[in-house]
Amino acid sequence: MFESLGFENLTAPQAAVWFGALLGLAFGVLAELSRFCFRQSVIGTGETRSNARGTWAIALAVAIVGTQAAVWAGLVDFGDHRLLTADIPVVSLIVGGVLFGVGMVLTRGCASRLLVLGASGNLRALIVMGVFAVVAHAALKGVLAPVRLWLGSATVPAASGDLAALPGGAAVWGGLLVLAALWVAVSNRARPSLLIAGALIGALVPLGWVGTGFVLYDDFDPIALETLSFTAPVADTLFWGIASTSISAKFGTGLIGGVLAGAFLSSLIGRRFTLVSFESPAQTRRYVLGGALMGAGGVFAGGCTIGAGLSGIPTLGVSGLIALAAIAGGAIVANRALGVIPSRAVSGAAQATPQAQQAA
Repeated sequence: MFESLGFENLTAPQAAVWFGALLGLAFGVLAELSRFCFRQSVIGTGETRSNARGTWAIALAVAIVGTQAAVWAGLVDFGDHRLLTADIPVVSLIVGGVLFGVGMVLTRGCASRLLVLGASGNLRALIVMGVFAVVAHAALKGVLAPVRLWLGSATVPAASGDLAALPGGAAVWGGLLVLAALWVAVSNRARPSLLIAGALIGALVPLGWVGTGFVLYDDFDPIALETLSFTAPVADTLFWGIASTSISAKFGTGLIGGVLAGAFLSSLIGRRFTLVSFESPAQTRRYVLGGALMGAGGVFAGGCTIGAGLSGIPTLGVSGLIALAAIAGGAIVANRALGVIPSRAVSGAAQATPQAQQAA
């Protein structure tokens, strides 16, 4: 397929970078316009929570339908994917998910939301993502890697980590997940424009799977099967940024660059670009701690709300469901422990202008 497209001057890995950039560009624009945010769908209040929950749910429903349609058509094969392993690293998934959930409450956003906010002028979000990238890289390949391996060694053997292997198959289990997501989307009565944006975001997930797993597949120069995710790509982008003469850019590098460009252009055109910074040392400490928790948690859990959740669950892997449930649980517990969020320390600027509230 890749050779038939006539990419004479590009290898499959090089084309994957550009594909990732286009996918990220679309996500950046759509996420900035819709304020796509898992945190708000879990611990938000009133209309904000309803809109966020409905948007996220419709995105998940579309992602599941599209991904399983691609599997049925033989375009994608998740047979050896880490999310479908039979030995489920339950401890790592739960610990990582809880850490990530606590971190996203402390920083007022998950990795994807903060990346979009950073491109929209939120300097707090950019600094948090820097901390997130450093800690995630340390957990993947640095001083925290032994902790990751230790947590991952505690596994629960199962007949299969793939729901499609259970009685009823992909049609039944995928259908149940889609119906549940659609019920959430409909019952929350999100604005139609947000539902459309959510559906388009969800469609990017199978597009990524098919693009990397079929269109750009090359026996002689293989690339990883990937789609929307942010933990490993942000870490890889940091490493590439400081050592680009030694390593090549990957799909994730293009994805992060595309998200930043898309969100920046969308906020600029919509006149929502607003510079926002820290207001106190206490706030800075909280955000930095949250970024570190998300960086480690995202790696331990096998992904963030997007990588393990929006992209992972459509594979029908059990690991994605456990990770997302742990993230939601961690966020709920942290929010209740910290009291009403945002506190006075973090909301002063957000109360000043509508633009600042958007950036928060």
